[in-house]
Amino acid sequence: MIVLGIETSCDETSVAVLDDDKVISNLVSSQDFHTKYGGVVPELSSRAHLQIVLPLIREALKKSGLKNEIELVAATAGPGLIGALLVGLTFGKSLSFANNIPFVPVNHIEGHIFSGFLQEEKPEFPYLCLTVSGGHTLLVYVAGYDNLRVIGSTIDDAAGEAFDKGAKMLGLGYPGGPALQNAARQGNLSIDFPIAHCKNQYDFSFSGVKTSLLRYLQSQYGNEIPHRNDIADIAASYQNAIVKALVSKTEKALKKFGVKSLSLTGGVAANLLLRESFRELAGKYGKSLIIPDLKYCGDNAAMIAYRGLKVYNAGYRYDLSFPAFASSKKMGMFLGQSLKISE
Repeated sequence: MIVLGIETSCDETSVAVLDDDKVISNLVSSQDFHTKYGGVVPELSSRAHLQIVLPLIREALKKSGLKNEIELVAATAGPGLIGALLVGLTFGKSLSFANNIPFVPVNHIEGHIFSGFLQEEKPEFPYLCLTVSGGHTLLVYVAGYDNLRVIGSTIDDAAGEAFDKGAKMLGLGYPGGPALQNAARQGNLSIDFPIAHCKNQYDFSFSGVKTSLLRYLQSQYGNEIPHRNDIADIAASYQNAIVKALVSKTEKALKKFGVKSLSLTGGVAANLLLRESFRELAGKYGKSLIIPDLKYCGDNAAMIAYRGLKVYNAGYRYDLSFPAFASSKKMGMFLGQSLKISE
């Protein structure tokens, strides 16, 4: 089945064309202008999506070599920035209506959870998936396309947010994840930042490590930015604490749940230390490890198209009144609400 996917949940506009699980084209336009504001400005993001989404759809179709062969349209319905979501969702509905083809709204988080299936080596059910991004940190037991169970989630800040805020405190700029990782490469693990212990042993919490970094900087440097060599050590220690928290909770789940595969997805899955730590973890327990290519770790329409196809193939149908949802707690999961994001 030929699927057109549209993703506009935050600051990337993406359009993809898939032939089943084969990616024919996947285009991503990033909104780099948010850097000067130190974070994403929702209104500016929405306007940028409006300007680029139609040209991007035309270019994706041109690259695919297809014209009237699209059989299904899938677009992100949430969670994300409501204005940004409405752009892609509305375009998707319009294309569906104008061409009389089915439309499927897609949960953005589910897109990440199943993004490993875009790889040549795919996850094998049941598998354990850690999805880590700027807004979400979820540990999910995946028994099938319509059988998912969230066993752990963040009770406050997401790991990606902790990277961004830590980088900002160190004067490394935005986006913080890549900047902090680069600074950490030259550093030593000289500071013992804390790892939170939650009531649910599979849950995550990163507000404490952020506060610990802030207090450390205040006590050691006051209002001054640390020396470059000191920044490297601080960044390495801070990154290590976040990665250790992610790996340790995942390891606890591996010991508890019988799975055949382990998958690491989401924007933070691009972090080299996290990827290497997961390779070691998978090897330790004899599990196959699926980590999407970097182009499928961040927000992309290929994963949205793939997830939309699986939802459609499972027999679920949606009319064009389906709304956008900014909050994952309100949206839940489309497939029978079996994936519940709320604590």
